[in-house]
Amino acid sequence: VGLNSGRTVCFSMPALKFTVPHSVPGVAGGDTDSPASCALQSVLGHENNKDSRLLWMGSSDCLISVGFSQMREREVKLWDTRRFSGAMLTMALDTSPGAAIPLYDADTGLLVLAGKGENLLYCFEVAPAQPALTQVTQCWTEGSTRGLATVPRLALDVMACEVLRVLQLTDTALVPVSYVVPRKVRGDFHEDLFPDCTGTLPATGAQAWWAGDSQQVGRVSLHPARRPTETFTSPIIACTRLQAASIEGSGYSSPSSLASPGSATTSLSASTGPSSGFASSPSQKSLQSILGPSSRFRHAQGRVLHRDMHLTNLRGLSLTTPGECDGFCANHQRVALPLLSAGGQIAILELSKPGRLPDGAIPTIQNSVAVADLSWDPFDPQRLAVAGEDAKIRLWRIPEGGLQETLQEPEAVLQGHTEKIYSIRFHPVASDLLVSSSYDMTVRIWELSTGREALSTAQPSASTGTIRVMGTGWRGNPDFTQEGPGPEGARGARLVWVCGGDYLLVSGFDSRSERRILLYQAQALPKGPLSVLGLDVAPSTLLPFYDEDTGVVFLTGKGDTRVFLYEVTPEPPYFLECNSFTSSEPHKGFIFLPKTVCEVREVEFARALRLGQSTLEPVAFHVPRVKKEYFQDDIYPPTRVWWEPALGASAWLSGEDRQQHRTSLQPADMTPVSRAPKEAPARKFVPASVYLQEKSDEQKKEELLSAMVARLGNRDDPLPQDSFEGVDEDEWVGAGGEYVCVCETLGAGPAAPLTPPGLRRTRRDPGTPRTTPAGPRRGRRAGGGAARPVPAKGRPAGAAPGPAAAMGPVPAAGRPRY
Repeated sequence: VGLNSGRTVCFSMPALKFTVPHSVPGVAGGDTDSPASCALQSVLGHENNKDSRLLWMGSSDCLISVGFSQMREREVKLWDTRRFSGAMLTMALDTSPGAAIPLYDADTGLLVLAGKGENLLYCFEVAPAQPALTQVTQCWTEGSTRGLATVPRLALDVMACEVLRVLQLTDTALVPVSYVVPRKVRGDFHEDLFPDCTGTLPATGAQAWWAGDSQQVGRVSLHPARRPTETFTSPIIACTRLQAASIEGSGYSSPSSLASPGSATTSLSASTGPSSGFASSPSQKSLQSILGPSSRFRHAQGRVLHRDMHLTNLRGLSLTTPGECDGFCANHQRVALPLLSAGGQIAILELSKPGRLPDGAIPTIQNSVAVADLSWDPFDPQRLAVAGEDAKIRLWRIPEGGLQETLQEPEAVLQGHTEKIYSIRFHPVASDLLVSSSYDMTVRIWELSTGREALSTAQPSASTGTIRVMGTGWRGNPDFTQEGPGPEGARGARLVWVCGGDYLLVSGFDSRSERRILLYQAQALPKGPLSVLGLDVAPSTLLPFYDEDTGVVFLTGKGDTRVFLYEVTPEPPYFLECNSFTSSEPHKGFIFLPKTVCEVREVEFARALRLGQSTLEPVAFHVPRVKKEYFQDDIYPPTRVWWEPALGASAWLSGEDRQQHRTSLQPADMTPVSRAPKEAPARKFVPASVYLQEKSDEQKKEELLSAMVARLGNRDDPLPQDSFEGVDEDEWVGAGGEYVCVCETLGAGPAAPLTPPGLRRTRRDPGTPRTTPAGPRRGRRAGGGAARPVPAKGRPAGAAPGPAAAMGPVPAAGRPRY
């Protein structure tokens, strides 16, 4: 029902018609107007049977409606009640199944649309005069929308050009979404963006409106300097009557209140600026009570393992398995994948042989009919049960090491159902027991050791959406002892036992196609669910997997890209949200492996296989921990020995109940984190002795200089070139000498001659004593170079030397330094 500020009321009828009466029947003096005085206009609205929404465009004669078309597309329509023969404008949005929530701001003409369970917000500008719907923006949010509301315009930040603010309600938060117009000048009031808006005082009373008074609510300015000053009356003193407010200029005066006799009225003046008083902040305890408890696995992370562990080049996968089937099945050794080829072929792949599959044909199982469901025996990893669309169950045995050739003959065939089978499961505790359910409304228990039907019970005919549980004594006389309401939606649902088998978790749909999970107490099904949690809007049924060791349930559907994680507890709030896993591509199936394949050294608490378009990828879920060198015994309690049966089929059928043994996943070389040595707590304050032992800046400077000098060494040590010998004075001769004195620098190759032109060095007779006096010698070689003889210019190498005395002494003035 929509009501505008005038006299017109609009009804959205179940027959998809909009009915607009021009006048409203009312009560005046005890007389009721006759229905004949109400002129009606009806027109066909949206063509789909799903929910529709409508609202008035302020005080105008136009309507906005949101619904679904005949092609199941969400659409928006504009209507004019003055010409109510059809919609002025129709625009298709998308094909999402969720009903859209419309919010309209009459002052700006902005329309915001958001669907429940979605994270997309549309924003349009509505121009009914043209008519036109112009998209302004799209806003993607982190959480899914559960509700939507607009903030009053008096609460907007007009100096920041905020024209609209929407509050989005998610599962755990209230998120504000602000729409801001970009302007070069910030801090100024823009008159074109902020016209006067509707005030907060009523224009008339209820009795006056029924009597025919149609006054409009006064409008006020959004300019911070021209906003009115409000006077609030203390709630302690009761008010007896309310006087009408007087609208003057750009503001309004607050209503005056009359107190009871003998009492005084206390008024508080509120300004538009910052508050000068104080407000009590919620304590930490109250915040925790609002937020509620958190899960130990709230920071759980999922990651795809290395490509070396992938199975790639998968071709011809069957994508048409029934909705009750998980798509494929796997155990700790191998995986079974239905193929699209005729004859119900099933590929068996070994997990110990990852890599790329050959392009040619591979050995398969010829099931002869299309696969309806399949399951591995938990106590025999080589036995596979396959339910066909011919109402038969075939048991296949896989050779050790995998298929080497195509299998055509099953190990056994179970017959008894008269209609198509949609689900088969092995008993998790007793061996050689298989349960099946069929469209013939029967549930049958098969004893595989004899190949016969052990028990059968017929489901009573009832409406869809009912959950039934059999009692503990049903093995002698099968009967349903508990019955309760299930999900509201007409689509399929899944259920799994949780919290030690005392509770049931059901994943299904509501009446608006929103996926949700429900928690029931098994002994109180008629009372309905303890808790209901909505997730999102999607067409596929959520497939739940419950880890009994950690209490975490994983939920995802075929064709999804997200895996939801929740810790289930038997106390409120029942569902504790954890981090979700998101993949880049939709998966065709998501199957979890046994707990024993997890890598406890990496704090991995679950591992799954993700089936893509042509790949099979392992996904590991782990908890980030600092002390990975210790065994995290708070995450890994003793787990069931799932590969060993607790009892046989005959014992279970006779009424016995046993539990499987449990074992620890702790490696022999790891210590439990509960026994790790306690670390000393860090000091909150530095003791005074630390400050007293600190050195002054001068002391630190002296120590730094001393360290630098020590690294440089003793500067009084002799230089390396001081130990080299120079050239004697009597060894320098004239141009007739035999050799030229040349200096070579280490690492630089031969240098140019350093002697002046015309000077030569002669070879001194080794027997001739030196005549150079002792002491420091001139003519040291630079850089530790070594002198080598070179033949003189003009004399061929190896020629006899000339007489040394013919040259005469070399003058000291022309003697070179080196």
